[in-house]
Amino acid sequence: MKDEEESQSELIMEFFKKHPKRNIKHPEVVDWAVAMYKKRTGKVFRDPDRAVRKLAQEGNLIKMAKGIYKYDPKASKKRVLKDFTEAQKKVIMERDGYRCVICGRGVKDGVELQVDHIKPKDLGGTNSIDNGETLCGQHNYQKKNYKQTESGKKFFIRLYDAAKANNDKEMTSFCAQILEVYEKNGVNGHIEWRR
Repeated sequence: MKDEEESQSELIMEFFKKHPKRNIKHPEVVDWAVAMYKKRTGKVFRDPDRAVRKLAQEGNLIKMAKGIYKYDPKASKKRVLKDFTEAQKKVIMERDGYRCVICGRGVKDGVELQVDHIKPKDLGGTNSIDNGETLCGQHNYQKKNYKQTESGKKFFIRLYDAAKANNDKEMTSFCAQILEVYEKNGVNGHIEWRR
């Protein structure tokens, strides 16, 4: 017997394959998948929203806009999404001092820490150490909900360093101004910025 999650994903893909190259609003496919799954299995499809998002992250569907997806057999490409290994997570957390790169809180403060992809997997982000950052549960949740791809003082420090190395004076100045606002307001003061 097939894994339940796999059969649910196949059901959603069945709907999209019946309607190729058509922009489909999220509720339309979810309503159909939930009803069809119940009809075929007698069971409840528990999280169809997550299943649709996962298919898009994997490259099976194309996200056209918020809540709108499309299947194009020529453009859809299966991607292997790789999570960080436990060893990689340890290296990333050690590098970040076992603290959230946004708020600076850590395990000693009673905060759960998570390792997050700076560039999300569904946007082509890899599981390389350089693409990882330590976030507290609150900021990881906010990052996902606010659709931030990168956040916090460390991002601007990395961007500042890269701009400086490329002799991009405009971007270097922009990042310096932002980093000065961090310092003026005492935000993420534990993260040192070296000019």
